Order: sequence, then structure tokens, then C-alpha cells
Amino acid sequence: MNLKTLSTAAAVLALAGLTGSSTAGAVPGTVSGDGGNRIGTLRVNGDAYVKEGGLSATWVKESVNVKQVALSGNRIGVLTGDGVAWVKEGGLSATWVKEATDVKQIALSGNRIGVLKDNGEVYVKEGGLSATWVKESDKVKELELSGNRIGVVTGDGVAWVKEGGLSASWVRESDNAIGIDLAGNRIGVLVGNGVAWVKEGGLSASWVREADDVIQLELSGNRIGVLKDSGDAYVKEGGLSATWVHEYTHAIQIALSGNRIGVLKGDGDARVKEGGLSATWVLEAGDVTELALS
Repeated sequence: MNLKTLSTAAAVLALAGLTGSSTAGAVPGTVSGDGGNRIGTLRVNGDAYVKEGGLSATWVKESVNVKQVALSGNRIGVLTGDGVAWVKEGGLSATWVKEATDVKQIALSGNRIGVLKDNGEVYVKEGGLSATWVKESDKVKELELSGNRIGVVTGDGVAWVKEGGLSASWVRESDNAIGIDLAGNRIGVLVGNGVAWVKEGGLSASWVREADDVIQLELSGNRIGVLKDSGDAYVKEGGLSATWVHEYTHAIQIALSGNRIGVLKGDGDARVKEGGLSATWVLEAGDVTELALS
């Protein structure tokens, strides 16, 4: 990544945490979903809120002192400021279950829960909230889950993905990676020079170059979203070579889920649209530091 992109990316990630110390040390996690009807926000004061249903549904306060929120299906996960990962299953007022301590990032997908520990070790469990953890990797700096796939970026910048059971073999996907995203049979990587690549199909499918000057890459279904270092958010729908549609300016985060697109502005306003790529934006909340879609 060139110095301009690197410095801008750092600035954007700092902005994404805004001013609250509650987000300090949080690793960018999965913010895009698979077409659910839940929206989660993390507020400046560390409170996590989730709504379910339409874009104008009522917010429910889920937890305090939070530095990451993750959504998948009827599960909600939060990582609190003391490094504890909690997950609830069912309604928005379900009971929290303590999953792990010394956690740096939490990830959810279907009936899988993953945690990245402070020491770089990754663990994933499958089944109920009290299932047994399986150690997946170490020296990891980012974790992603989607269906029966697990993706990691290790400290040396290598992106790895496995498919199948928790003990499946890792496949080396890319070098010089600074981010990874998974959705269905698609894998996306953001490499150090700001180029976003996506492949579709098996783990050894060919990469397609999607965009340059990218600081965030998100996948959901047949949509791909990128946030440029200029603050412009773009989304394409369909094949990997579909045409980009400009969605927003002055954004610091983008999220996708099914036919929903979400953006977070630098002033803390979170907006979501539902339907086509040219649908109307709805203001969801202010004072937001992270937006997540299920």
C-alpha cells in the first residue's frame, strides 16, 4: 500500500473508532451479513444497540462497554472492553452466554462462533453456545467466518481459507494481505497496495481484480462493496465484472447484507438502504462508531 493509502486507511480506522476508548484495540470484524433483518450499532459511549425488522424498527439496548458487535441469524455477539466475548441466541432480549476471555475479535456465522485471542490464537466452535472450542490457527491478525468456510490473515500477511469441518486443511489464498472477507462461495482479499481481489467458486479459483485505492472490502451474496481512500463507497451486483454504482461520499465504513447497504459517516451518522442499488437512504442512528448487518 502506498503511503497515501496507508495514512488514509489509518485515519479512517481511527475515525471508525471515533473518540471512545471503548473501541481501542478492537480488530475490524465482520460487519456484513447474509440477508438478515437485524441492524446493530455501537455508539460513542460503548453502548450496543440492535433492531430487528424494517429500517424504522425500534432500537433495543443490548450491552454496555462494548468494542465490537457481530450479528448472524438470530445470534448477537459482543466483545466488551475487558476482552470478554458474549453471545445470545433467540430474541433481542435473550440471555447472554459468556464464550471466551482475552479476546481481540469475535466472528459469527450460522451455528459457528469464532474468537481471535489477544495472543493471536484463533478458536472456532460449532453447534450450541456451549459447544467445545477447536483451535484453528495462531499468529492471526484477522478472522472471518462464512458458512462452512473459515478465513484468517496471519501476521506475515498471508490469507488462508479452509472449507468443510473445523479440522479441514488450510489453503493458502494470497500474500501481502491486509484484510479478508467471505460470503457464500466468494473470497475477497485486500492487499497492501490497496487493490481488492475477489474469487468465486472453489478455494483454488482465479482471482479477479475489482478495484484500486480500497481501504475496506465487503461481500454479501452477489454484491461486492468497497470503500475507497477518498471516502467514496461503491457497490456492484451480479458477476465479478459487474459495473460499480457510486453509493455514498464521505463514508468511513460500509456494510452489506442481502439487499441492504449500510454506510457510516465521519460525523457518526449511520444510514441504511434496502432494495436496489439506487434505493433511498434511511438515517438509522447518530453517534455511531460501528455498524453491523445480519
